[in-house]
Amino acid sequence: MEVSAENVKIPPEEKDYALRPLDINAISEKKKTLDAETQRPTWSGRLEFILASVGYAVGLGNIWRFPYLCYSSGGGAFMIPYLTMVLLCGMPLVFMEFSIGQYTRLGPVHALAKICPLLKGIGLATVVISFVFSTYYNVLITWALFYFFNSFGATLPWNSCNNTWNAVGNCSSGFPGNTTHLQSASQQFFDHRLLQKTSGIEDVGGVRWELFGYLILAWVIVYLCIFKGVKSTGKLPGAKNGILYFVTPVWGKLDALIVSFTNSFTSILAGFVIFSAIGYMAHIHNLPVDNIATDGPGLVFVVYPEVLSTMPVFRLWAPLFFFMLLCLGLDSQFATVEVAITFIKDEFGPQVLRFLKREELLTLAVCIVGFVLGIPHVTKGGIYVFQLMDQYTAVVSLVFLAFFEIVAVCWIFGVPRICLLVKKMQGKTPNIYFRLCWLLLCPLLVLCILISSIVQYTPAHYENYTYPRWAEVVGWGVSLVSIVWIPLGAIQEIYSHKGSLLQKRWSRKSAEHH
Repeated sequence: MEVSAENVKIPPEEKDYALRPLDINAISEKKKTLDAETQRPTWSGRLEFILASVGYAVGLGNIWRFPYLCYSSGGGAFMIPYLTMVLLCGMPLVFMEFSIGQYTRLGPVHALAKICPLLKGIGLATVVISFVFSTYYNVLITWALFYFFNSFGATLPWNSCNNTWNAVGNCSSGFPGNTTHLQSASQQFFDHRLLQKTSGIEDVGGVRWELFGYLILAWVIVYLCIFKGVKSTGKLPGAKNGILYFVTPVWGKLDALIVSFTNSFTSILAGFVIFSAIGYMAHIHNLPVDNIATDGPGLVFVVYPEVLSTMPVFRLWAPLFFFMLLCLGLDSQFATVEVAITFIKDEFGPQVLRFLKREELLTLAVCIVGFVLGIPHVTKGGIYVFQLMDQYTAVVSLVFLAFFEIVAVCWIFGVPRICLLVKKMQGKTPNIYFRLCWLLLCPLLVLCILISSIVQYTPAHYENYTYPRWAEVVGWGVSLVSIVWIPLGAIQEIYSHKGSLLQKRWSRKSAEHH
């Protein structure tokens, strides 16, 4: 039966839920007055919104995560399920999140609490995941800064085996026919010069003070770019977070298609580029591709530097390449940090301003906390901490979060109500493709991914190193720090209202009664 917004019966007006500690009791009034109270600006134009959205969606993960996933999952065969997921899940969900953002004009916590109070914890889980992600994502920017400043010498330091950090006995400097050596000079530069890698997470070693300084610089850059919001970046405060939940001008489905396809195209293009480079390295060193292609961010910090060292005018291309990495990383980092800042402003704004006096100091405080939490990643065993955090935050937690968000919006809030709010904003109902994806395909596909992730779970590892059991416990603890807010929010919502669960209407009233 076709889902039609025109035939949806609107629930009667009902009293807003009195939720504590997140007071959503007057959320409708909050929505009406939020712009006036916080002076939150709107997008200056559609192009600015699209560029900001693409900037958030396209990041360093497109360069170092996707190519290896494609390679390790069957190469070209992987593109079939990948493109299928983009068409059946990616684009419909991006369009859905755009619509929620325009409709609610709220941050993630209040937006999810408004449309589905029972699963309001998803919003807080989003904030927690984003902030945890930002603490180690900035380490990638730290490494890019390290390479950027080391690329200005007369020779590139990762191009030879004559340095103090090289293990000469197994270092290959890139000359054809050298089959006895096991590691490239660029790999040893990454392991022994940048990381000074220890044997495992059990031995984190001391702080790499050089990286410590670059980490400070990375957070200073982030702060300077977001502390004034529009004045310092030319974009909406919480700019990329606007993809999900911020106010924007009216847009059409085309914007969601542009962002989705740009993100996918960038990932695929990066895969072609990086594995062309890997094939070249395998040929030069007379090694199988398997010996060159490794997982983790080292892929981009080993393969690309070696290729850059063989290019003419490498003194120009190397700094430009690492500057590009900085831009890619910073554009996404702005968004993840702004998620936490926006939540604090929306939820505790008056109290925070009474204490800190200025919003710039709030941004500074968030950046300082993020910097402190990032220090373990710049120890000599920091790569193991980084990989552990990435495995259980960017993979495990996000799968759970994605599933519950789809349940909250597509099933509990309901596809008919999504159609209503889209029609209210755009003047027409989403076509059958979007309605079918929201109602059936998206939830089922994400559920299959969730079940598959649980069934095929493998312990965290980095290259040939397997993490000890206690490290896995820590990793699951990091995941639970965000996931736990979903059941806690549901329990609090049920406990705070009288009557049986079946008597409650957990989904908010539709746009007609907004």
